[in-house]
Amino acid sequence: MYTKEQLEKYPYFAKILEKNRLDVVLDTLTGIVARGYILGFVRSLIAEGTPFTFAMLDLDNFKFINDTYGHHVGDGVLIGVSNDLIRFLDGYAVAGRFGGDEILIVNLRDLTNEEKKPWLNDFYYNDTVLRKNIDLENCRPFITGTIGCATFPTDASDFDSLFALIDKTLYRGKTKGRNCYIFYREELHKNLEIQKIAKHGLYTMLHTIAQQFYNGGATLKEKMQAVSKTLLEELRISDLYYVGKHGIMHAVCTPDVEEVVNDIGALMKEDIYSTNSFRRIEYESPVFYEALKKREVETVIIVRIGMDSKETQGYLICAEPRSLRIWQEDESAILFYLANLIDFHIRLSGEEIPE
Repeated sequence: MYTKEQLEKYPYFAKILEKNRLDVVLDTLTGIVARGYILGFVRSLIAEGTPFTFAMLDLDNFKFINDTYGHHVGDGVLIGVSNDLIRFLDGYAVAGRFGGDEILIVNLRDLTNEEKKPWLNDFYYNDTVLRKNIDLENCRPFITGTIGCATFPTDASDFDSLFALIDKTLYRGKTKGRNCYIFYREELHKNLEIQKIAKHGLYTMLHTIAQQFYNGGATLKEKMQAVSKTLLEELRISDLYYVGKHGIMHAVCTPDVEEVVNDIGALMKEDIYSTNSFRRIEYESPVFYEALKKREVETVIIVRIGMDSKETQGYLICAEPRSLRIWQEDESAILFYLANLIDFHIRLSGEEIPE
């Protein structure tokens, strides 16, 4: 938790702490600054005309952590991340809890894009705050987060406009697959509207995929090509891969992709498997691992085709190069749905997945 000495370096907090106890200023769970005071700090800097970079950190898949391990583990994650932030930001920036798993950061040091990039990189590398395991009593959850930020007064000259920019850039990071940072750049983000980049409802998307699949031609290959554009746009992937019974991986959109992955089944203890840590893949499916390594893949999600039957017909794969994205529940649901469409077509027509 923050100490009085750490916060008194900033005139706003020095004045606040003359009249209030430290525990009043801090969030009771995490030990970082409470919401009202971190927002008050931001408003005071704007009123004084003091330049600063304003960022919001949103922990990825926090609901999944709570649902899987329990809220006590979720609390432990928040405390661990907050302690790391206090150490990481000491002397030049202050962190405060906005609510839930969202944390606000006020950085008085890194103001230009050239300064912000290495600062934000440090969040994700060097075992500082993110992309690391947090040691708790009975588990070691791997923690990632998405960050959006903008700078006063370069990007916005008032509180509402500045907050809108960090909200917009954070949302942009989420739509890019999370586990990343976005800092506001006018040429890229000026006309970006959350309503326009928001996802369609899941039902609407599944209905669209079903129509494209059923009307996409007679063969399975034609049907997968018919849904590919929608899938690439919705899932923000570079290609969709499929594997048939002979263990050869092909791409729907890219010709001449032919990779032997005949040990992929060893991974599939469940119908869906996703990861951006390949240790298990290397150990259990070394042939598949080499194919991923060859293509510089850093994140993968695999869905078994044949979920409603005892026989595995094949697999759908999203394997993204140079990306450490976090796969979301609705993205898994879309692939799950497509796998079922393919399985139904196979059972109805007798056609196998093309090799």
